[in-house]
This record gives sequence, structure tokens and C-alpha cells, in this order.
Amino acid sequence: MSRFDLYAPGLEQIGLSPDKILYAQGRKDSDVLALAEDGLLDGSLACVVVEVKAADQTATRRLQLAACDGKTPMLLFRRHRSRERCPLSGLSSAMTRWRIGAAPSSPLPHAGLGRPRWSVELVRQRNGNPFSIELEACDDTGRLALPAAAPDRAIAEGRAARQAA
Repeated sequence: MSRFDLYAPGLEQIGLSPDKILYAQGRKDSDVLALAEDGLLDGSLACVVVEVKAADQTATRRLQLAACDGKTPMLLFRRHRSRERCPLSGLSSAMTRWRIGAAPSSPLPHAGLGRPRWSVELVRQRNGNPFSIELEACDDTGRLALPAAAPDRAIAEGRAARQAA
């Protein structure tokens, strides 16, 4: 990350207390990508999360190989910072590519804001189909909620039944 903008109370709400996070910052994207690669190759981290403005195909390939070698999952965030250029338009060696954005919360019977919602779209995955879904923030059980029935749920249930037989 080239600038500090993580919201610590929000991270703690989802179970990531400060003693569970190793935070590294670099001056340039290339510094951040090098730190991420080192963290992935180390193999002792549970996950590596990186945010950069840009990462070319060579950088994403290096990260993908390091993640496989270190058996460590990785999330690479590229924020949409310009109206003219979508971060998903460039080439990437990532296994999956996601687009996540804010969605309107459900109306409440009284004044106030409902639970936050996100529009989550799997834009690309190797050997798989893209899909989109809407998620709602954690409920009392600490789980994300599906505010509406998934349109392909009947198809998925039928497939699971065939596989069990």
C-alpha cells in the first residue's frame, strides 16, 4: 500500500485485531509489489493483501507464482481511480478477477441506515463462468447474508443431487 487508509475499527469488527495484522507500506507500487512477493514466498502468513494503483502482467505473474510456491492466498486490490480507465481492463495472471462496489442498503421501517451491502461480480475465473451477487454485511451470527435468493440456486441444488447419486 502506498498510503495508509485502512480503517482499524472496521478490521477489528470482522475479527482482524491489530495483533493479527502485519502492515507494510512502500513509497511506490513497485516497492509494495516486492514486499508482497517476499511475504508470499515466506509461506508463514495466512494471507497477503496488497493495494496498488497498477500492476502489469509481469508483476501479477510473479505474485501468482509466489502465492503458489508459498501456498499463501493473496488479494490484489486496484481501486478504480479514473473514469477513463477500468482497473480490470489490463492484462493479469490472476486466477480470478472481481469487481466489488457499494450497493444501496435495504429500507428500514424507521429512520436510519440498513446494513451495508455490496455488489460482488466475478468478472473472470480460469475454467469457470462469471457471476454476480449482492452481499449484506455480517449479521448477529457474524456471517455475510444474501439479501435475495440467488437466481441459480435451483440449478446448483440439482447439480449437487446428481453428484450425490
